[in-house]
This record gives sequence, structure tokens and C-alpha cells, in this order.
Amino acid sequence: MKSSQSIGDVAARFGIETHVLRHWEDVGLLRPARDGADRRRYGDDDLVRIAVILRSKAAGMSLDQIAVLLDEEAPSRHEVLESHIADLDRRMSEMERSRAMTEHALRCRSHDITQCPRFRGFVADVLAGTAHWSVDGPVTA
Repeated sequence: MKSSQSIGDVAARFGIETHVLRHWEDVGLLRPARDGADRRRYGDDDLVRIAVILRSKAAGMSLDQIAVLLDEEAPSRHEVLESHIADLDRRMSEMERSRAMTEHALRCRSHDITQCPRFRGFVADVLAGTAHWSVDGPVTA
């Protein structure tokens, strides 16, 4: 039997607020059925879509990108996904560099990490102006 859950039950199940589900419906990501009293009823397919949205957001996708992902007729699906993969690759590279920097800082004997020559090497590109940063991380051209 297919599930049919209320908006409150679904929000609680996924740990999100009901207004988030309403917003995702407003932007076309969800299309829950309605009961006789015009209340939203979420079925199994809706729950899968919500899980995909949550996982995609956690991976850094925007709602616009997710809309393309969920649209079986979107002509730009491959371009959006290829762009996202490139972004994930860039972010993973930055995470690997950050991990190496943090591991070095953990083991470094210098009391002032900014004076450690090897540690400075981790930020050399930023110091040289070859990497550009915002408060949210690296900015790609």
C-alpha cells in the first residue's frame, strides 16, 4: 500500500519545517496530492523526491539545479550535472588541501603556526594572488 502522509508528518520525518515543503512545492519541486479537504498528502514518490532534494542540497546543488535534475524532460540536465560534478571536484580538492593543512598544524611544533614555512606553503597561492577568496571559500573564474 502506498503511504499517504500529512505535511507535518513528512516534515518531522525529514527534520525540516513545513514551510520548506511548501516552498519546494511553490517552486515546482514537489507536487503532493490533495485530499477532500485540500490538505497535502505525500506519497512514496514524494518522499523519494524529498530525499533527493535533501541529498542534492547537502551536495551543494541549488534549487534551480535540483529542478533540472528532477525534470525528466530538461534538455540541459547533462550540462547542469557536468557543471555540478566539476564544482564537486573543485570543492573536494579544496577539502583535501584543507585537511592536509589542518593535519600539518596538528603536528607542527611551531607555537605560531603562521611562522611555520611548511604551513605558509598551504596558503602561498592566496598570498601570491593566484587564488581568489570570498568569505564562503575560493572563487572560480
